Amino acid sequence: MNQENFNYLKDQVKYTGFGEGHENELRDKIQSEQPTFQLLHARDFGKDNVEAILNFRKSNTDEKYFFNSYEIKVKPDKAEESATQTFYIGKANNYTLKEAYNLMCGRAVYKELEKLDKVGEGEHVRYVPNGEKYNAWVQLDFKNTDESGNYKVKTFHENYGFDLQEALTKLPIKELNNEQDKQELMRSLEKGNRQFVTFLQDGNVENRYLQANPQYKTVTVFDAQQKRLRMDQKESNTDDGNKVSNKNGQKSQASEKVDTEKKSKRRKQGIS
Repeated sequence: MNQENFNYLKDQVKYTGFGEGHENELRDKIQSEQPTFQLLHARDFGKDNVEAILNFRKSNTDEKYFFNSYEIKVKPDKAEESATQTFYIGKANNYTLKEAYNLMCGRAVYKELEKLDKVGEGEHVRYVPNGEKYNAWVQLDFKNTDESGNYKVKTFHENYGFDLQEALTKLPIKELNNEQDKQELMRSLEKGNRQFVTFLQDGNVENRYLQANPQYKTVTVFDAQQKRLRMDQKESNTDDGNKVSNKNGQKSQASEKVDTEKKSKRRKQGIS
């Protein structure tokens, strides 16, 4: 067994969000010298059940293995069906398990991305990072899938015009009064989390939840029970924003009250 390769894969699995509990199984799989193998991972986020299949493949030229992708299956609390998506692992544009879960819940994630160049055709096609980096909000498009059955991705570039900090300043958020709290809030929202905050409004202290909504250039607000509050007329009129589409076009309920929007007209710049 290539010890250096094992150590690299062990850390890659860990820092992608799958923890340290797969080390022994990973070692056994590598020592078996099969051309491909899988690891299974399951955990809960709140009341939502998440399962993942991690896919590994042996190099055609030496004994090294590569962690190529993982398929995530999210079954929201009280839902009858699960939704699935494959996330690919490469030299750039990777997503942690928590980021993948947040995307599957319909939320947006802010990432530093690298432009990819298409190489090859057909079964041999691959996409290679070209070193040109940019920042963007990423969100899954549950209405459209690609040829492999994956949900397509909507990308909101910086020139699209969504400024998270500016959007937050329009709300009476207590955490904005402390720089450290503000930065922690922004980092959490950028990871796609629905974040608890405190509103100071008309002399009252109110518990609220927030999530970034780059498509509408705003922040979506939920009450203490995570029921959506209508704060902006530009947003669609839904009560709790908790519907997630599966690939069959049906709807399932997410325990974290996932927000979805009616699809707006596509902007001419900043969105892909």
